[in-house]
Amino acid sequence: MSHSHSCCNHQLPEGYIPKHNTQACESYDHFLISSETLSLDRACALVRDDSAGAISTFEGTTRNTFNGKRVLRLEYEAYEPMARKEWLNIVQEARSKYHLLRTAMHHRIGEVPVGQTSVIIIASSAHRADAINAVHFLIDSLKARLPIWKKEILDDGSGAWKENEAIDLTVHRPVSH
Repeated sequence: MSHSHSCCNHQLPEGYIPKHNTQACESYDHFLISSETLSLDRACALVRDDSAGAISTFEGTTRNTFNGKRVLRLEYEAYEPMARKEWLNIVQEARSKYHLLRTAMHHRIGEVPVGQTSVIIIASSAHRADAINAVHFLIDSLKARLPIWKKEILDDGSGAWKENEAIDLTVHRPVSH
């Protein structure tokens, strides 16, 4: 029996995951922006697949210092509809470079105290090089392109919205098999 995934118009046998799906699809590419604490275990469960020989993760956390000043917390804001749309564009680019099974991007908004997770990026693939390189590309692309903004709150009471550094995304090359 086959069924269609409406987000990507694939006719697939029940339970089948394509080996190299080049189209971003919310059935395989999980996106979450939340004010709740993020869980690496829950996010990993979303990309697990029996065809995966590798699951690569990136977990960004709030550190306690920046340029010699003590950081108390970060505050994040996001324009979620635009972020979701752009994330699917980014995933589609990643899928054109790397052989991916599933991806997940979870980002926290609101206050994120020191030591807590701000962002999780995960990719699963048959081979480790694809998963590792895809995660690097995905986090760099998120920081360069998604409408998510960060404010650092310092122990002296000051705070400033941070502009992301310019990131050269052309350094990310496809993996050869």
